[in-house]
Amino acid sequence: MSTQTDFVIDIGNRTKVPIISPATSPSLSVKENPFFIRGALPSSSQTKAIAAIVRNYDWRQVVIIYEDSSYGTGIVPHLTDALLEINTLVSYRSVISLSANDDEILKELYNLNTKQTRVFIVHLQPYLASRLFLKAKEAGMMSSGYAWIITDVLTSLLDSVDHSVIESSMQGVLGIRPYIPRSNELNNYTRRWRKRFRQEYPDMDPVELNVYGLWAYDSITALTKAIAKVGTTIIPKFKKADTTENLTDLDALGTSEFGSLLLDSMRNTTPKTALSGEFRIIDGELQLYTYEIVNIIGKGERSVGFWTEKDGISQKLKMNSKTDKSMNEQLAAIIWPGESIIVPRGWEIPTSGKKLRVGVPVKGGLEQFIKVEIDAKTQAVTATGFIPDVFKEVIQSLPYAIPYEFIPFPIDSPTSQDYDDLVYKISSKEYDAVVGDVTILASRAKYVDFTLPFSESGISAVVSVRNDDRKNAWIFLKPLKSELWITTGGFFIFIGFVVWVLEHRVNKEFRGPKHKQVGMIFWFSFSTLVFAHSKSLTQSKLYTKSFRIYHCFSTNHIYGWLFQERG
Repeated sequence: MSTQTDFVIDIGNRTKVPIISPATSPSLSVKENPFFIRGALPSSSQTKAIAAIVRNYDWRQVVIIYEDSSYGTGIVPHLTDALLEINTLVSYRSVISLSANDDEILKELYNLNTKQTRVFIVHLQPYLASRLFLKAKEAGMMSSGYAWIITDVLTSLLDSVDHSVIESSMQGVLGIRPYIPRSNELNNYTRRWRKRFRQEYPDMDPVELNVYGLWAYDSITALTKAIAKVGTTIIPKFKKADTTENLTDLDALGTSEFGSLLLDSMRNTTPKTALSGEFRIIDGELQLYTYEIVNIIGKGERSVGFWTEKDGISQKLKMNSKTDKSMNEQLAAIIWPGESIIVPRGWEIPTSGKKLRVGVPVKGGLEQFIKVEIDAKTQAVTATGFIPDVFKEVIQSLPYAIPYEFIPFPIDSPTSQDYDDLVYKISSKEYDAVVGDVTILASRAKYVDFTLPFSESGISAVVSVRNDDRKNAWIFLKPLKSELWITTGGFFIFIGFVVWVLEHRVNKEFRGPKHKQVGMIFWFSFSTLVFAHSKSLTQSKLYTKSFRIYHCFSTNHIYGWLFQERG
């Protein structure tokens, strides 16, 4: 197709006749061919939209599958550059020959399946793409964990793909295509198209309009308006070559005097009404507008979002600046291959069918840490509890998938197997890892590597809670026994009584009513207990006229009383 387009463009350049073409190959340059007008979007214009999808799911490596033709290879450098801008690498480029048979396609898919990358961008025309997806289904590459993105050359022509291929082999694929807004003009034209098609081809299945057909219609509309703008009074003329000697058939065509005038009008035109939406040609190039992202489900596709160069990915078109960005930054829910709703990780370590063999101890005890169950019918082993949950979270956090299986290992069985035997299974290469409550010991560390401990083991004592005596206001009574406190109190009262007997006759402080004298006895004893150890007898003013009373008091014992007659 590209070769034919090059030939026609060359004729236009020689004869100075504008050539408007739906060619999408990026190798066809409008700048190098002044009479070439592109009436379709080049395939390179979708690369930023594809890169936005890859970035939205944080995939770091992709594989590009494209056909071995100028059309297929033309998109590769543009797509690679767009992916590099988001720090995503093209880990592998798979070229499919146009003449490849099914065995060759299947062999290439098996080769791709041995690599780590699980994100594939397919740039193939419908016939070759249909065979690819049939073989991908056969190779088990349309299951959970894989992600497939198809370019607009296939997404826009899905109606030409056999529905049985779509239903059996393309479920969960993401596609991108130019967005065609619904309008009354489009609906009316579609009805007329279907009616005319049924009349002229009653025995054929109806063919729906696609974006390329709408672009062709809009191109003709742009051409008629350009002719009307130049004027109908100008009669098209061709200037013949001066001589016909030694000229080829193309050189003998001459040049058009009307073409240059028509070219200026066609290179910059904007039809007021266009079936395909915003059909704007500027400097001979159809301008980029919105791309629609679809998810292939059932017999057709479901729209899950849009992409524009201004706003990037959005679930709904942002018609104005007031659109809530927080509710419009992600795509709608997507059904991935294998009917999975989990976003593919994009990576997987190729294991050639092998799984990580993980030994788990089967024993009684605290099932909250680890509990191993074996299904009686299927013999499937499941491990639950805190320790297996930690292991599963570690596996899930890796940027690639690691298949694994639990292998039960009985502990304290009649064969007297213990944890040492379980650990030695790793050194003997019977197990690849062990998950369980295995204590880190120096003898075991000689044979295996342990992870850092994430839980502590040990023995703890559980006792009832008692009241804190330090908060008791009577704690000062603790140093002495109750009998000693009673004896001490009795001696204080006795001494107070003795002092009263000796003083009440000569000291007026010890006289008065009986209740006053009894109170004085207790007050003298109390004041001596409280103040005598911190103040001198003179400072406390609690002394008698006949005796000086000295008080010796310590924390644990009262040594006695000393009486000295006043001199």
